[in-house]
Amino acid sequence: MTDYVSTTPGLYPLPDWAKDDLSNLKGHQKHDLVSGDEGEEITATYEAAREEVIDVQQEAGLDRIVEGQLRWDDMLAHPLAVHDAVETRGIVRYYDNNNFYREPVVRGDLGFSGDVAGELESAAELADGDDLQAVLPGPYSLADLATDEHYGDEAAFLDAIADFLAGEVDAFPAHETLFLLEPSLVESAPEDGVDGAAAAAGPERASEAIDRVAGATDADVVVQPYWGALEEKVYAHLLDADIDAVGFDFVANRDDNLYNIQEYGATDGVSLGLADGQNTLVEDPEAIRDRVDWVYDQLPVTEFETVYLTTNTETFYLPYGKFEEKLEALGEAADLAEVKAA
Repeated sequence: MTDYVSTTPGLYPLPDWAKDDLSNLKGHQKHDLVSGDEGEEITATYEAAREEVIDVQQEAGLDRIVEGQLRWDDMLAHPLAVHDAVETRGIVRYYDNNNFYREPVVRGDLGFSGDVAGELESAAELADGDDLQAVLPGPYSLADLATDEHYGDEAAFLDAIADFLAGEVDAFPAHETLFLLEPSLVESAPEDGVDGAAAAAGPERASEAIDRVAGATDADVVVQPYWGALEEKVYAHLLDADIDAVGFDFVANRDDNLYNIQEYGATDGVSLGLADGQNTLVEDPEAIRDRVDWVYDQLPVTEFETVYLTTNTETFYLPYGKFEEKLEALGEAADLAEVKAA
């Protein structure tokens, strides 16, 4: 019987009160963004906001609780932006949207940081026994968002990023699931080299990097691309990684995502991005449940072991009230799917 799991890819919007307080405490310039050494007042504000968003998830009945990544001023680039071996430079566009992050320039060996592990330790205490889900950028996307001035070539840099993330995961508290967010697999897809030779960061190497991070945890690992569908070769290589589920953004692209599953198969689990993480329109729980049925109707498989019901993207784009409503809809949709499957 399929297990339906309601969850999110994290990166939540700040509660309105926290946004106002942090605006006064931190300022509005590039040098005011989180660097890993925040003072007591800023730290206390983030702690209170973390407690609130965990309460929101619990009240919505989500099956996996994330920390929320409220400190991640640089979105997916955060783990590097707060690293001692990284220099943050100018502001650059975060993919093809109206958000910006500080360019992280790696200038030394990427040793252990522990920043994200510390956040998860705090979340684990607040989750009070509920299943915890860790969230990280996937190695390919993190390498894509960063600049290398130390390792010397793309292959060595991707390997270093993968080793860095694996070391961070190894320090995480107990967690049920690890989501690796990989939008760059769609937005800046790895390509094969000339005459069939693998490029420095081609699809096979990207899959191997993901596999290395996934090997650092005993939790279920979900690789969540978004903003479209993976190219066929990228998807086929991703299935070679030792992961438990691949995510599909059915908001941005239904047909190509369906084609990949129909043509190449899938992992035992699947993550369905069926609620729009960037649109304020709140989906009806029954409509989300119906979309699950629709996906099943298009596929040759009879059932998956686990189906994760989630937004297709991070949710920090949303007004806080709409974000809360989206979580409630996901929690109820998973309950409806479980009842129908029983």
